[in-house]
Amino acid sequence: MKFGIAYANAGPFGHPEPLTHLARTAEEVGIESIWTVEHVVIPVGYQSKYPYDPSGKIPGPENVPIPDPILPLAFAAAVTKRLRLATGILILPQRHPIYVAKEVATLDVLSGGRVILGIGVGWLREEFDALGVPFEERAARTRESVEAMRSLWRDTPEPFEGRFFRWPALESNPKPVQRPGVPIVVGGHTRLAARRAARYGDGFFPGVDTPEKLRDVLAILGEECARLGRNPREIEITAGRAALDLDSVRRYEDLGAARLTLPPPAFDPDGLHAGLHEFGDRVIARL
Repeated sequence: MKFGIAYANAGPFGHPEPLTHLARTAEEVGIESIWTVEHVVIPVGYQSKYPYDPSGKIPGPENVPIPDPILPLAFAAAVTKRLRLATGILILPQRHPIYVAKEVATLDVLSGGRVILGIGVGWLREEFDALGVPFEERAARTRESVEAMRSLWRDTPEPFEGRFFRWPALESNPKPVQRPGVPIVVGGHTRLAARRAARYGDGFFPGVDTPEKLRDVLAILGEECARLGRNPREIEITAGRAALDLDSVRRYEDLGAARLTLPPPAFDPDGLHAGLHEFGDRVIARL
């Protein structure tokens, strides 16, 4: 079982010293990866319902700082050696795939092949409106963007022709260190998200908080894989939970999870250091 730290660009971790401390301490105790979140803007007074909290609102006020998800990972790459660097998640349909392909490949080169690209379709309609991206097209744009990025990461330039994006043969360099490209993890907790992961994901990151919910959504993943003739074991499963002990880790492992993410145990340096070391001694060292 691998472990990741979620919300790695939230709160104080948007600043150099706390992010350095988080990344280095996580690597020191055996955490495998850090995962950053994304909202480019938060529309004031938004009415869309945040799906991961009963309140329907994102944690914190509307003016909470949410740094770009990729730049903090580049910073973390420079102060670590082994820690994997993941977006959890990047809202792919809001971005042009040519730019995402270039940014992610560059980060993979600079980090020596440590990048995981977690993607989602988004939920905040007002954010899409501000960007001029049709909210109803977000799932189709996501799928096409994945195809487009993988095309750009291939060794031989080739034209791309889709509904939303099209271009002649292009040189996009550097290529990712990881071949045939950076692994793409599909995020989301719904039946549709599970089906998307089956169709084009290297991994699946359902935002569910109990083994029972994970079992249900993985059943949908398996059904779609069977329909497509794909082996579901090809898809790496990442799950999230706020509190973990050895028994719960083993339950998730039995369900097929390869990685579990948890939030930072604290936001102050001393609390973070103590909390991560305690988790390392209590869980990671005993597996």
